Amino acid sequence: MIVYGTSISPYVRKVLVSLYEKGVPFEHKPVPFHADDPGFQAASPTGKIPALDDDGFLLPDSSAILHYIEAKHPEPALISTEAKALGRAVWFDEYGDTELFPVLIIPFVERFLKPRLMKKECDEARAQSTIDEKFPPLLDYLESQIEGDYLVGNAFSIADIAVATNFHNLRLANYEVDAGRWPKLSAYIKKTLERPSFVKAIAAAKN
Repeated sequence: MIVYGTSISPYVRKVLVSLYEKGVPFEHKPVPFHADDPGFQAASPTGKIPALDDDGFLLPDSSAILHYIEAKHPEPALISTEAKALGRAVWFDEYGDTELFPVLIIPFVERFLKPRLMKKECDEARAQSTIDEKFPPLLDYLESQIEGDYLVGNAFSIADIAVATNFHNLRLANYEVDAGRWPKLSAYIKKTLERPSFVKAIAAAKN
């Protein structure tokens, strides 16, 4: 099994965390978007990351890959089969991808990608205005949904992976959740990103 995509991407990190949680052996090829690698191009028709090659079975998109991995390697379960838990897990996967990421990526691009990788000047005003204006409703919602260690039921799931992965990128952008304003979310993010699977996936970006 080959996973294509640099783990600086929260979407790639989702896949790596899932595989580490399940103990599935794989090869990681940390290519960027639209890489020239023929294997990656075959697996990702849009040039987006991540993409998967599992012995010739090619699949793009982090959520599709997570569901494939779950079906092929069901233990330990990261997606419940109970109806309500399944629905919430799929919702939080969607929330992380389509609600959190488009907003949280702005300070990440401005404070991390531009100065470090793109050699461009940071637009700090844009980053800070996003934090001040766009973050609170998203974080308020998550704070309201946290009742224990996990977002869904009593077990770690794709919901936790999809939501928490974004907050590592925010740490790279020198942003931490305000524990005074969002205490449950702050503690939840800290504990989730300290899981061995997340630690390994984050370390992969340094290789």
